[in-house]
Amino acid sequence: MSIIETFGLTKVFGSLTAVHKIDLKVEAGEIFGLLGPNGAGKTTLLMMLSTLLKPSSGSARVNGFDIRRNPSKVRESIGMVFQDPSSDDILTGYENLRLHALLYDLPESEAKDRIRKVLELVDLYDRRDDQVKKYSGGMRRRLELARGLLHNPKVLFLDEPTLGLDPQTREHVWQYIERLVKEENVTIVITTHYMEEADRLCDRVAIIDHGRIVVLDSPRNLKSKLGGDMVRLRLTDAHLENLGRFSFVKRIEKTGDVVTLTVENVGKNLPEMLKALGGAEIVEVRPSSLNDVFLHYTGRAIRAEAETPEGGWWERAVRARVSR
Repeated sequence: MSIIETFGLTKVFGSLTAVHKIDLKVEAGEIFGLLGPNGAGKTTLLMMLSTLLKPSSGSARVNGFDIRRNPSKVRESIGMVFQDPSSDDILTGYENLRLHALLYDLPESEAKDRIRKVLELVDLYDRRDDQVKKYSGGMRRRLELARGLLHNPKVLFLDEPTLGLDPQTREHVWQYIERLVKEENVTIVITTHYMEEADRLCDRVAIIDHGRIVVLDSPRNLKSKLGGDMVRLRLTDAHLENLGRFSFVKRIEKTGDVVTLTVENVGKNLPEMLKALGGAEIVEVRPSSLNDVFLHYTGRAIRAEAETPEGGWWERAVRARVSR
């Protein structure tokens, strides 16, 4: 059953179309990823689904509620973890959650039990009485995951949840996110430009670029559609002319004197190809990645770009306006 549905959802800022006529369905209980570079429209889409930003056109339903006609019901149904830290430094972890419980009007007894549960879920119960300014970046992110879950939402939106974290801390946050789905029975929508994050966590991924969804499927299926693994060779022009005769070579891309190939059944076919070519130098052999998928469908690799209308300053401005 679809817990999120969008119908031609669009957002325009002046001459810029940040999100263009997006139609998608997110199923209950899945981790759904929006994968793309900064500026692709991922955060803008989340802001509309969470009712923090009005669409220019189109509509959407979250947990059965229309984002235009029933925004309060949508907000009751969702939790949100923003890119930028939003917990109060001066308050303790427990006090931050207690304040959130008051905002959602949770009864005292329910709030107390719920705070304990979510703090235990993210392994912060023993640090509940420490001020948040004493938390590490990873601890603070885990606290915000706990806060997003406090009111038992049906959907949890995570906007670049591991941005700026070191690899070890990022791995820990991934483990907590996986636990949330199992223990909290929540649907998660995550935006990211980390390929390994989408590959590790997501049941399905929508690759988004310039405000449009260019392809949507499971990470496994998206990679398998490329037709093989990636091989980079240093070749001469004579070698390049001979590549076309190999039926197991599915894609050829040349950059300088290095050629990137997508090769089917690389273990069997690569030795045959190298023998036939003679003198080719192997630069790299690796499995296909979601970055290769993005490159295939958009003609460029995912990269971190400068701040855009969906970047940090824009997000902070929207949140400040909503909190007035």
